[in-house]
Order: sequence, then C-alpha cells, then structure tokens
Amino acid sequence: MSLRVLTGIKPTGVPHLGNYVGAIRPAVAASAAPGVESFFFLADYHALISTQDPQRVQRSTLEIAASWLACGLDPERVAFYRQSDVPETTELTWLLSCVAGKGLLNRAHAYKAAVDRNRAEGADDDAGITAGLYMYPVLMAADILLFNAHRVPVGRDQVQHIEMARDFAQRFNHLYGEHFTLPEAAIEEQVATLPGLDGRKMSKSYDNVIPLFAPREQLRRLVFSIVTDSRVPGEPKDVEGSPLFQLYQAFASADETAAMRAAYADGIGWGEAKERLFERIDTELAPLRGRYDALVADPAAIERVLRAGGERLRDEQARPLLARLREAVGLRDLGARAAAAAEGEAAQAAPPVFKQYREADGRFRFKLADGERLLLQGEDFDSPRDCGRVVAALKSGAAVPRIDADGRAWLEDAPIGALGEGVDAPELLQALRRFAEDAA
Repeated sequence: MSLRVLTGIKPTGVPHLGNYVGAIRPAVAASAAPGVESFFFLADYHALISTQDPQRVQRSTLEIAASWLACGLDPERVAFYRQSDVPETTELTWLLSCVAGKGLLNRAHAYKAAVDRNRAEGADDDAGITAGLYMYPVLMAADILLFNAHRVPVGRDQVQHIEMARDFAQRFNHLYGEHFTLPEAAIEEQVATLPGLDGRKMSKSYDNVIPLFAPREQLRRLVFSIVTDSRVPGEPKDVEGSPLFQLYQAFASADETAAMRAAYADGIGWGEAKERLFERIDTELAPLRGRYDALVADPAAIERVLRAGGERLRDEQARPLLARLREAVGLRDLGARAAAAAEGEAAQAAPPVFKQYREADGRFRFKLADGERLLLQGEDFDSPRDCGRVVAALKSGAAVPRIDADGRAWLEDAPIGALGEGVDAPELLQALRRFAEDAA
C-alpha cells in the first residue's frame, strides 16, 4: 500500500509569497514522489468557523483552488477536492464525536485560548465561542480518518490535533473493530519562513505581504518598498538579517545566491538589489500568474475539477467506509441482519472448547472441539500437568503449533496431536486465535 499524505487548505484568500515558498511549492513537488498517494482538500467547512461572510467563503475557495492548480497541482495524479463535496465527512464527524472525550476537547489549544481571552476580559468563559470552534478537532479528525491517511504535514502548533485524531481512532477501533489507521504528524520543522515588507514574518495579520499573483507592476512596487538600512552604494552590506537577501535566496539557484552574496560584500546599491530580486521573483511567477488569471476567469472549470475529485473519492473510498462503519456501530438493515445476527449469537454461545480427560490406560489426553466437530486430538501425556501445560500454551496464544504434511501438530520438536478428519491448518489456527482474543 502506498503512503497516504493528506493536506488541508483553509480558504482564506489569495496566498502570498510566504505561503508559496513555505507550503505550496514544496507540497506540489512532494506530490509527484513515487509511492505517495496525496490528498489535498479545501477546508471550506473549517472556514465557516471563522467567517460568516458567504461571498468571502465562495471567493476564497475559488482563489485558493486556482492558486494550487496554477502552481502545478495535478488533479489527475492527486486527490483534489472540496471538503463540503464529501458529506461523509460530517457523518463521520458525528460517529467520532460519540467516542470523543469532552475532557480532551476541553484541552484543545484553540478552545483554551478563546477561554483565556474571555477570562482576561472579565467575560464568561464561553462567551462568543461556538460549538464549531469547540468541535474543530473532531471535524479535522474526520478529514484525516475518512481516507485513513498515514501522514499529515502540520506545523508544531497543529500536532495536538493529530494526537487527538489518533485518540478518537483508537477508541473507535477498540469498541467496533479495526477500521482506522492511526495517523502521524509530519512536523514541518524546515518550512521556509519569508520576511515581509517590514522585515517581520510575512503575514496577513501584519499587513506586510506580497500577494503571490500580484500583477507585474504591483509586484515591482511592493519589492521596492521592502525596508533596508541606510548603507549607501559601495558600502558592504550584511546578508544576515537582510529581508531582501532572504527573499532572493528563496527563489534563486545556489549560483545566483552566491553571486548576490558577493554583490552584498562589494557594496551593491539597494535599488539595484531590489531590481534583481524583482526580476528573479517575476521570472518564476509570471507563467504561474498567467495560469492563475485564466483559471479565475473560468470558475466553472474549477468547479468541475473539484466536484469530479470529490465524487471519485466518495465512490471509491468514502461511501464504502461509511457503509462499514454504519454496520459496525449497529446502523443496519433490520431485516437483512436478523438471520445473520442470530447465527452470530449462536456461534458466540458455543465457542470451540478444550476437553482434558484420562484414558483407561492411565495416560492423559486433550481434544479441541467446535460443537460436534473435532478440530485437534491431543497426544498421550504421562501427567495431567504436562497435558494442561500444552493446553494453556495453545489457549493463551503463547505457542502457535506447526502443522506438517501429515496433519500432525507440533510445538517446537514435540508432537502434541493430530488434526481432526476434514480439518485443515487454517481452521485450527483460527479457532486458537479466538481463545487468544478472548484472553486479551
């Protein structure tokens, strides 16, 4: 089975250069790796937690989808879909919420931070906090577990959510059988962080971003507004701590970076350095910008891509999984299940049993029977202790017998019995597994 990697993308407007370098570009490159099955989804249900502006949600979803497609994400190679196009997500959210511990949800970082803000302001703990915010970890767990993702790339602040998804999955598996893979967080320690126009981390909250698809002239104006120090042309400049150099390095090759480093040492003027940065960024982004503009101009085409991705996943994975989960928790067809349930109860009422007894010659034996069917006839033993020791080993699963071509059962180098008439090795081993499972 290939490695499944799932990435959620919250639609919050057009991405900036920091998003591109730190997330989009490396994720698109990683999705082309052999042996990796990549899932990318637009988390529009999650967006409703932080905004109640329908137009903004719709526009942001269009812009984010267009951005990733323009940057090279191939919907023929990866699963690219909109969260709300896979309604099994919300059904799974409910199933998981029925096993999710409230105490664990109380400790979720986002909820605790909101409570702390309310306390600092002297308000009620839960003032302004929606159930959506409180249940965010369960919805995120459903996103991950619906496709049994192995890895989820996240920043360190999101690791808690992956741990919670594992907890919900383990609880569900314990109650209803093994249905979910336990996901792992792929912590993005080396994510590139770009400085913004003012030298701080590029962030919309600081209003210091360079939009990824800014028109060429706007891009040029923004690059030329990046803060620099007062050193004049001809005066050597430091690359360490220089926002301009960090931005250049994020887009340049190793040789280009070395050349710019030398230019800094030689005293390049800030105007010339900014011109080089602008041209280097525009060289990479110009073709992407053209694709983005064409995609945004045809929202119906993006809609078809997203709907096709969602429907394919529903048919191949989401619907079959939910059908199994419904069956597991008891949401069943009453008529179709009646006979099977009765048979299952009868089978559970009469599990295979070991019987130990003494022969007329004074020797001791055992046999394993499933109703009237003899599964294993034990060898002769000199003492009840020896016989009981073998039976205990078989029942606990501590020893698994080897069955030879003649149907004889062995533990290490000692024969312990023979298969009953018409019994094969898999049937015997299945019966023994039941004892081990009951013991666990």
